[in-house]
Amino acid sequence: MPSEAGVILSKAIELEVVDSLSVAAQSEWDALAGTHPFVRYQFLHTMHETGCASKRTGWNPKFLLLRREGRLAGAMPLYLKTHSRGEYVFDHNWAQAFEQHGLPYYPKLLSAVPFTPVTGPRLLADNAEDKRVLALGAAQFARQLNVSSLHILFPDEEDRRILEDIGYMLRSGIQFHWTNDHYKDFDAFLATMNQEKRKKLRQDKKKVVLAGISYRWLRGGQIEDEDVRFFYRCYQLTYEAHWSSPYLTLEFFQRLHAEMSDSLLLILAERDGVPLAAALNVIGDDALYGRYWGTTDFVPGLHFETCYTQAIEWCIANEVRYFEGGAQGEHKISRGLMPTPTYSAHWVADERFAAAIDEFLEHETAVIQNYRAELEEHAPFKRSPSAASKKEP
Repeated sequence: MPSEAGVILSKAIELEVVDSLSVAAQSEWDALAGTHPFVRYQFLHTMHETGCASKRTGWNPKFLLLRREGRLAGAMPLYLKTHSRGEYVFDHNWAQAFEQHGLPYYPKLLSAVPFTPVTGPRLLADNAEDKRVLALGAAQFARQLNVSSLHILFPDEEDRRILEDIGYMLRSGIQFHWTNDHYKDFDAFLATMNQEKRKKLRQDKKKVVLAGISYRWLRGGQIEDEDVRFFYRCYQLTYEAHWSSPYLTLEFFQRLHAEMSDSLLLILAERDGVPLAAALNVIGDDALYGRYWGTTDFVPGLHFETCYTQAIEWCIANEVRYFEGGAQGEHKISRGLMPTPTYSAHWVADERFAAAIDEFLEHETAVIQNYRAELEEHAPFKRSPSAASKKEP
């Protein structure tokens, strides 16, 4: 179990918990966050300022800051959660087990980007020592709050290794990602696929073309406010189709457009010059992240073409290495998105439950590994992509 042992604080080193990012300088925060778009100051702060991730919605910010001689040397996005919605790592069975034994599971402490199942840094610091202080400090804070547990979702490889090394329990998952193997164009990508899958992709594209649909790729200043408003209408309709309400507001997307427009790619589907579907993607250093989509009309093949095929074509045209198509979805394999491991790290206060969960995770990990192997057998390619082109887990 992680413990406060090893967290050495002095007058020169201070750990602080804050309810708002406004107490930190944006330049200092972003220097630690690097270029990963979802942990940058503006993305997280906009999420909070627009009320999407707030105490009212069950995402109570409790960010952990590490200061050395007054300078921000580390940070960790933390939330006190009263539910498990918007996380994409499912722990409902754990909550039920706690309740069945008369113990509260909520509130719990969570390190994640709200509503964003994307792997990235969670221990924001320049060196492993400060990352370790943050990870141990978060567990110490969880004890002080007397919460049931602490969960760190979708950490990158460096953070995952540190968390595992100090005793956090690891949980495995799978997403479906596409790798750009230096394709000259989309036809070159199609040429790597077996005949059945290649034919299916071309048929789906043909359906969209015959329906009179064309596409525009809009980035940065090319995106107008009316485009954002149309996208949001589509985004709302997606939730309504599933009898649900959207997590994010129009104000959030408008603020994101105003303050992070260069990180946004809007794929707009049009028929006779009139928009009917949209997919909003976020651009990273070497990856495109498929995040939000919707349509005002049903057209066969429209969803796959708008959300996946067009995104892949954009990546090829712009020499972007990876496309992450979001959480879940075995159907993505037929489009060339292959199973890729994801991880989360967990600390549980009650040693009895911790032991039971650790045993469960050992079994679950073996199941996930077998599942991934089975999925890879259904790869749509004539041959598996070269090891050099596979994304590191």
